[in-house]
Amino acid sequence: MTDLSLYLITDRHQSGGRELTEVVREALEGGVRAVQLREKDLSGAELYRLACELRRLTSAFGARLIINDRPDIALAVEADGVHLGIGSLPAGAVRRLLGPHMIIGYSAHAIDEALRAEVAGADFITFSPVYPTPSKAAYGEPCGVEKLAAAVCALGIPVVALGGITQENITHALSANVHGIAVISAVLAAADPRVAAASLLKKIEEYAKRP
Repeated sequence: MTDLSLYLITDRHQSGGRELTEVVREALEGGVRAVQLREKDLSGAELYRLACELRRLTSAFGARLIINDRPDIALAVEADGVHLGIGSLPAGAVRRLLGPHMIIGYSAHAIDEALRAEVAGADFITFSPVYPTPSKAAYGEPCGVEKLAAAVCALGIPVVALGGITQENITHALSANVHGIAVISAVLAAADPRVAAASLLKKIEEYAKRP
């Protein structure tokens, strides 16, 4: 089973001017074991080069690499899977391209959308936005933990919470019994990404051990 307990989504614009690969390396040193490469403004050639770098890096740490919306690049760099959204190729078509063993994630913003993705063959769902966040502002008001918990109950595949999750509210998000937590700025924008990732993982582990 893929370790999605802390799912890092990239956005090099939030790394404070630091090289994305170095920030990701620090996050991996902090314990992250799943990284989604999501740099929508790069050309195919640029994204491929970055994906190659991150594939070498994630492989060195035994971590999964998921490519956002580009099954061709995922195949080219031998990534572990692809993350899809409402504007992507259908999950069923992507499954035919990738075969049975690669991971397919799906970004859902409503329970009915998540259920359709599950039926189409998605292996896990990110459900967002849980809290207010600029990266998900286009998707309307935050769903909150109550709707997140309803999605967890409705789906038979893992649900990962996404959107505005921080060191301060992660325990609240975990109360929805999600499979994992997805973050962008909480790690990428941190002064010390390694410490930030390790701290989030410690809170996830402590919550799992609660009585």
